[in-house]
Amino acid sequence: MLFRKTAAVVAILMLVTALANAASGLDPATEQRIAKIEPQVVAWRRDFHQHPELGNREFRTSKIVAEHLKRLGLEVRTGVAHTGVVGILRGGRPGPVVLLRADMDGLPVTETNKLPFASRARTLYNGAEVGVMHACGHDTHTAILMGVADVMAAMRADLPGTVKFVFQPAEEGAPEGEEGGAELMVKQGVLANPAVDAAFALHINSQLEVGHIDWKRGGAYASVDDFRILVNGRQAHGAYPWTGADPVVASAYIITALQTIVSREMKLTDNAAVVTVGKITGGVRSNIIPAQVEMIGTLRSLTPEDRKHVANSVRRIAKNVAESMGTTVEVKIPMSSAYPVTFNHHDLADQMRPVLEAVAPGKVVNRSAVTGAEDFAFIAEKVPGMYIALGGRPSNIREEDAPGHHTPEFSIDDSGLGLGVRAMTAMALHYLSANPAQAAAKP
Repeated sequence: MLFRKTAAVVAILMLVTALANAASGLDPATEQRIAKIEPQVVAWRRDFHQHPELGNREFRTSKIVAEHLKRLGLEVRTGVAHTGVVGILRGGRPGPVVLLRADMDGLPVTETNKLPFASRARTLYNGAEVGVMHACGHDTHTAILMGVADVMAAMRADLPGTVKFVFQPAEEGAPEGEEGGAELMVKQGVLANPAVDAAFALHINSQLEVGHIDWKRGGAYASVDDFRILVNGRQAHGAYPWTGADPVVASAYIITALQTIVSREMKLTDNAAVVTVGKITGGVRSNIIPAQVEMIGTLRSLTPEDRKHVANSVRRIAKNVAESMGTTVEVKIPMSSAYPVTFNHHDLADQMRPVLEAVAPGKVVNRSAVTGAEDFAFIAEKVPGMYIALGGRPSNIREEDAPGHHTPEFSIDDSGLGLGVRAMTAMALHYLSANPAQAAAKP
């Protein structure tokens, strides 16, 4: 009996030591599991790349993911937010709940790469036939998270807590007339049953050298609000402009004045912001002053406070400039879509910096914020979140020569996928072992 108790104590101490090692690196057994699964992660990624699917249509991808999670013995939910998959791994000991997320959708882009696993897929998108390509690397995210699930399922009995593996559709946006993505998953309760304490995700970066990780504290990706401004004037003959109220001229002044929001109202040394008018429509011919002009564009900022300020300034400037020129405006913000700031929780980011340094020594970069958007923001808005970037650029290619995301030439070096598995596994293990007090609040 004494022997059994001693053995149990030793086993617990070994487990605590192994999990604590996540703060300074993964233990040898976990490293071995990752090395073993890495070739399969690359194979999954190449298969997904060859067979991409658009948002809310990830039928083949989600089937492969669900079957893999079921083979691992996870509780699996399918059909979440159309084609999403959630796998729940309940550890053998009580503890917090960690959510790990990967997005699965491709883009309506026709691939030009000559890879043996290049996409030749075509489909219908909003009524038009298009090529389909993983032109943003979501194939890598899906394969990496499948690998993490494989590694962590093998240590189920010793895990102090629960891991939710979330495979999300439609990160790039749902088809017209549909909801989708992380926002819909949150609406459908992905953060509940069991309640999530922290969430982690990564994104491959074709400009960042393979083997490196980008890390950011606070606002990492910008909020996005599209907007529409209708400028209402009074139609007139182009030869007699004094008989009308010209919304074209008013629109030109509004566009110019909107640029002062960024240049004169934002503290650019702290946070960037963007005000872009991307389209302006008005009039039918050269000698008619139209009654109305429409402008549409995008607003971007890196804090909730800046987001509110920019939107209010657009409304104020558009109204005042229009009225000064005898016209009126209707401003709609957002017009059709809105994403919050993707915010890396300060305390969580501070916890994870040494974890990332341990799995990628000397190769963790503290990067600047990005004015692009990411719908992981809907998850990180509700629970503490951490979003990192994983290097995908081959070492022999200069950053300026690397193909950009959302382009037909997009490509990555998949030799770095193992680091993605290591980083996600290490962050999850560290959080589970370092936050045991949260277990007491669980039902």
